[in-house]
Amino acid sequence: MRARSGEPARCATIVTVTVRNIDELIDTDDPAWPELAGKISDSAIPVEVLPATPARARDALYRLQVTARSVLGGLVLNTGGLVVDHGWLRILGGGHGDLPDVATMNRMADPEPGRESPGALVVAVDVLGGMFAINGGALPGNPGGICYFGPDTLAWQPLGGGHSSFVDWVLRGGLEDFYADLRWDGWAAETENLPPDQGLAIYPPLWSAEGRGDIAATSRRGCPLPELTAQHLDTAGQMAEPPR
Repeated sequence: MRARSGEPARCATIVTVTVRNIDELIDTDDPAWPELAGKISDSAIPVEVLPATPARARDALYRLQVTARSVLGGLVLNTGGLVVDHGWLRILGGGHGDLPDVATMNRMADPEPGRESPGALVVAVDVLGGMFAINGGALPGNPGGICYFGPDTLAWQPLGGGHSSFVDWVLRGGLEDFYADLRWDGWAAETENLPPDQGLAIYPPLWSAEGRGDIAATSRRGCPLPELTAQHLDTAGQMAEPPR
């Protein structure tokens, strides 16, 4: 089990929505972005802020139906995403090139009155295809908490914290202990040159005894993140099916 020290405290998730227009979502006296931008500048680890495309970011925010007062809304409206810790983690925002925005990653269409929140909302993806998601009720643990899907476990694990505290935890350097047994000598040089939309497909896979035994000896190649996460979820589904 990887270290879970310094995990964030619990907070609320996205709830059933009444549709608000984009101006209502953006106009707030207390936007999250200025404070968040300061935390990014002061981060204990390298963070690249991908530029946002205004029209794309506004469309994503509208589909999500969260306001710019939230950290999630601030990221979507003001960034294309964050590339964190030498490319190890992508915190999703408003989308950049082939890196999807939060709404597209979660296949969210335009909202309708009374639409319920998704059962799981993926908000970050690591270079191995692991995912962090807000639990909307479909994942283990308390609704509103962040869960992690590991490429080594092929299962969701509750971490006990919400999105804004998760972002704080990442920026304070929480990834180092969390991924201690999934990093190899020279990982940073290998991951920091990947495009923002790509991760590493590993063979033998990390969920196998061979893959876990010596990660440095595995074969690693660039792979689009959506393809990589889909492969992991598909494998998890197949392994969960009862034998025929």
